[in-house]
Formats: sequence, structure tokens, C-alpha cells
Amino acid sequence: MKSLEELQKIKERALQRRKLSGEGSRARVVVAMGTCGIAAGARDTMTAILSELESRSITDVVVTQTGCIGLCEFEPIVQIQVGESDMVTYGKIDVGRVPELIDGHVVGGVPVAKWQVRK
Repeated sequence: MKSLEELQKIKERALQRRKLSGEGSRARVVVAMGTCGIAAGARDTMTAILSELESRSITDVVVTQTGCIGLCEFEPIVQIQVGESDMVTYGKIDVGRVPELIDGHVVGGVPVAKWQVRK
């Protein structure tokens, strides 16, 4: 490092990486997008989640995707973590279940027991 300007650039890159990882967000939603998830409708589920958050003007939730998590019989799979609480895994989350899931867990902070997958 040769200058204060270079240090500032390093800081900005680090802050951007934190933002992309979801650090500082109120909640994180992860959609499993392995081949089995996509075949079961995970793309539509992801689109519905993004639309639901946008329609409610919720901007402090990070939505990401992951590959297969090994629970193919439960696809489409969505995982939600609110704050520092444990990650909750939900199975068979189609487009019709998204509003209730967002309302209950992301907005209300209470996991929706009827769709939880217990590993």
C-alpha cells in the first residue's frame, strides 16, 4: 500500500463484498437452484419472492441462490434466516406459498412450521 487513496479503494472493495454477502441486512432468503430445483419450479419461486418483496417495498432482505442441498424430494427449497436466528429450511415452496412465507417469517419473524423441512 503506497497511499491513502489505495487504502480507501481497499476499504470500498471490502464494504462491497460485505454488502453482497448480506451482512447488515435484516434477513436472508436463499433459493436452491440445482437442476432438480429448477425442474420443480425454483425459478418461478425465486421470481415470486423478489416480486413479493418489491410489492411490499422491503429493501433490507438479501435474496440469493445456491445449488443442490441434497433434499430433492422437497424441491423447490427456500431457506430463510432473520437476523442472527437459525436458518430455516422450507420445502415445496411454490409461487402460491410465497406471500404467506414472506409475511410470516420475513416480516413477522415467525417460522412457518407447516412447510419446514427437518433434516
